[in-house]
Amino acid sequence: MILAVLLTSSFSSFAAVCKEIRADTLRLHILANSDSAADQQLKLAVRDAILAEEGELFSNSADKQDAIRRAEQQLPRIRQIAEQVIREHGYDYAVTAKVTNLYFATTHYPDTGLTMPAGRYDAVRIEIGAAEGKNWFCVLFPPLCLPAATEKSEQNYTEEEQMVTEGGYELRFALVEWVEHLREIWK
Repeated sequence: MILAVLLTSSFSSFAAVCKEIRADTLRLHILANSDSAADQQLKLAVRDAILAEEGELFSNSADKQDAIRRAEQQLPRIRQIAEQVIREHGYDYAVTAKVTNLYFATTHYPDTGLTMPAGRYDAVRIEIGAAEGKNWFCVLFPPLCLPAATEKSEQNYTEEEQMVTEGGYELRFALVEWVEHLREIWK
């Protein structure tokens, strides 16, 4: 009985920190037109151009709300960058760009060593053409996927949040993902 209480208490505090991480994070989500090799390459070219052109916008944000405000103001420019890259590659796909709230599975970023817990996140979502292809996503705020990302970026998370994202809690992340997935189904 005591073990069950300790495990439940430990998981509850871990889940609470995961909730804080989701509340403090703005992600970038790009959907390719299709799964063809050409459309997947095009998606990555769009990603590279957006991060190169707009990266500083997010690295200079004071907090997530500031990053969202800046993203909303720059959506026409973000869409324009994507459209330009698409035209330069010989395609005429339509592009939509919006700030929305999406469900993401637990994601491990090998380049940074960070793991983001499953759940709903605010995101800048870019849809290319039919948006039926594989996606690409990263963390815009704190700016962990941007060329300007530094150790300072991780300092936008609290010490507890850093311990969770850097800690390798595979079993706990699996439990959080299971709980969040059930929430998505029962919505």
